[in-house]
Amino acid sequence: MINILANDGLDKSAIDRLTASGFAVTTIKISQENLASHIQNYDVVVVRSATKIRKQELEAASKLKLVVRGGVGVDNIDIAFAETKKISVRNTPLASSNSVAEMVFAHLFCCARFLYDSNREMYLNGELQFKELKTKYSKGIELRGKTLGIIGFGNIGIEVARIAYGLGMQVLAYDLRANTVEMKMDFPGNPPILISTSTIDKDFLLANSDFISVHVSGNYEVLNKSDFEKMKKGVGIINCSRGGVVNESDLIEFLNAGQIAFAGIDVFLNEPTPREDLLKHKRVSLSPHIAASTLEGQERIGNEVADIIINYFKK
Repeated sequence: MINILANDGLDKSAIDRLTASGFAVTTIKISQENLASHIQNYDVVVVRSATKIRKQELEAASKLKLVVRGGVGVDNIDIAFAETKKISVRNTPLASSNSVAEMVFAHLFCCARFLYDSNREMYLNGELQFKELKTKYSKGIELRGKTLGIIGFGNIGIEVARIAYGLGMQVLAYDLRANTVEMKMDFPGNPPILISTSTIDKDFLLANSDFISVHVSGNYEVLNKSDFEKMKKGVGIINCSRGGVVNESDLIEFLNAGQIAFAGIDVFLNEPTPREDLLKHKRVSLSPHIAASTLEGQERIGNEVADIIINYFKK
């Protein structure tokens, strides 16, 4: 029997499919420090972002044939060393795209209308602040007509653009690989609309965007002080990509200076204990790395993981 360790959990529908296909699925969490001493019992390991599959785990994995990352990025897996052991590494690049894209706009709407702060202050220290906040937060902005810059124009970036177009926004996109994407916009009861978007120069995007959202697959830094200096005063920054791709120290500096109006952050350096000054900043909307974690997204990820495993062993 093929033994599967889903160390960061797996949707029940996927477990049921795998079990019905003759696989044994274990979902008991093995701590990172103990993983190397248990991994030799498994033919397949499924992870999300919490578990790392490094050289030490792969060296101990005598039976391992396949590692599946339920999500997009595979930076928590030592792919190069896995290849030397002929262990296949796969991911699910499409399943969570819509969930992450919607989280981007959850943060954008939240910041544009001060919801993240008014929610905390409406009843502050046991006293109702209704009248004060009504005046303080009456200068929100609309997203319609604004320009959204998207850095990283892969599957998630494209879904972000699709929502932005639906809201009546302008879209600027940058990617390391220049490309043109045709998006089909579906509106119930109406014929679909095709919108073509071509990637542009990064500096032009920085200078002309009202909001900027980052969607890159690696851990390399894409926004820092030199980039922030090129942006419009009052720009908003959203990071639902990877902790560290936006330099946190530089971000706080430019938030404090007023050059950046707000930030929406789902991912952090040093998770699960991000820096306190970022968590407590008055103009930062926070979420605890949950952008891909919707019920629908988890089901799609689970089913794509099941497809990968079933098809791999069929071959």
